[in-house]
Amino acid sequence: MHIAVESILANKLRSVLTALGIIFGVSAVISMLAIGNGAQKEILDQIKMVGVNNIVITPVLPTANADESSSSSEGEGSTQSKKFSPGLTLGDAEAIRKVLPTVKILSPEITMSSYVVQGGIREQAKILGVSKEYFQLYNMPLVAGTIFNEEQEEEGMAVCVIGANIHSRFFSRTNPIGKQIKFGNIWLKIIGVLDRNVVNVTGQKNAGVNVTNDNIYVPVKTMLLRFNNRSLLFSGKAQAAGISVSGGAIVFTTSSTSTTDSPKNYHQLDKIVVQVNETSQLTNTVDAISRMLYRRHAEVKDYDITVPEMLLKQQQRTKEIFNIVLGAIAGISLLVGGIGIMNIMFASVMERIKEIGTRMAIGAKKSDIVVQFLAEAVLISVTGGLIGVILGVVASKLITHFTGIETIISLMSVLISFFVSASIGIVFGYSPAKRASERDPIESLRYE
Repeated sequence: MHIAVESILANKLRSVLTALGIIFGVSAVISMLAIGNGAQKEILDQIKMVGVNNIVITPVLPTANADESSSSSEGEGSTQSKKFSPGLTLGDAEAIRKVLPTVKILSPEITMSSYVVQGGIREQAKILGVSKEYFQLYNMPLVAGTIFNEEQEEEGMAVCVIGANIHSRFFSRTNPIGKQIKFGNIWLKIIGVLDRNVVNVTGQKNAGVNVTNDNIYVPVKTMLLRFNNRSLLFSGKAQAAGISVSGGAIVFTTSSTSTTDSPKNYHQLDKIVVQVNETSQLTNTVDAISRMLYRRHAEVKDYDITVPEMLLKQQQRTKEIFNIVLGAIAGISLLVGGIGIMNIMFASVMERIKEIGTRMAIGAKKSDIVVQFLAEAVLISVTGGLIGVILGVVASKLITHFTGIETIISLMSVLISFFVSASIGIVFGYSPAKRASERDPIESLRYE
């Protein structure tokens, strides 16, 4: 072993260049796996936000082509009356809650954007009409106050729960509980403040995730009574009476004829989120909800039913594949480093033929020659592995610092990288070592 150490120290530059492939390979494996682990953690956090075992029902507006096709018939000049659907309503949510025993939590949702005014400050924000179960559904804890009670929900009282950013912008120096805040033209009493959510949910809106920090939450009946009830405003009677909505306000017109061909949003709700008791009940519950809504909507398919957990699991699978690809690329770097070690060791054998002959002439066995050259290869790869581990950890920290991408360094990735680097020294160093031990001592001594 000491002979191998002396040989490495005697050829420092060659040894360093040999170890570079292992150093960069190991550091690449650790940093890339850290990126993959961070991405997986982000997906798991998003699953927690969405909630497990969820089913999301969203409204769909009919297109103009669909309306035309539904009004046509086989005979010339005859028409088929269009089927009337009341849209996605609060009644649908109550029916699902009462009829299906597999439902654990259910919350309707209505969303509206406008301006928040308080203390001379005016900023744009979003208000959501929800039930009190909404906060349990999305794992949204409070830091102060309470959520809606049954009386506030049933009576549609002007109360609200605010997100963390609304709290910091309008009530940074005071306790907001009991204070009034104006959204649109309605004053709301603040009864609760949500804890800050630090999970990045960019691009997850279709999966049922909301950016909670910037929102204001009111009871769903408060939203319908005090802000906007689309199912009434866009009903046939309202249109016939010349009632429309402009900028959130009700407008009465003298003409009962619509001047636009674009379909109106007649749905009362923007979303219904249903959480079932067990994952195994998801498929049957989706089928039951689909049949129920099909009947309630007069066989008009003006809604979509999705399962966000499945979407997120698919994204998690994509992240796992991404992790495998990154690991494979880094593994190729290790392989290239191993081939470099083998090439350098073969060159070293050719340079030290007389040394090999001399050692064998004075009594060294073939096994001694094998151990000497194999030890050199292992020492180079192990040292390169240790340096690579340090560089990999540093690179992961730098990636997080400069790009904001979360990286998680796992002990398993460090151990695997180091084990692979040591194995490369043995695997790629054995062939040159064996070749050196099989040389004829006499020919080696004569070699020039």
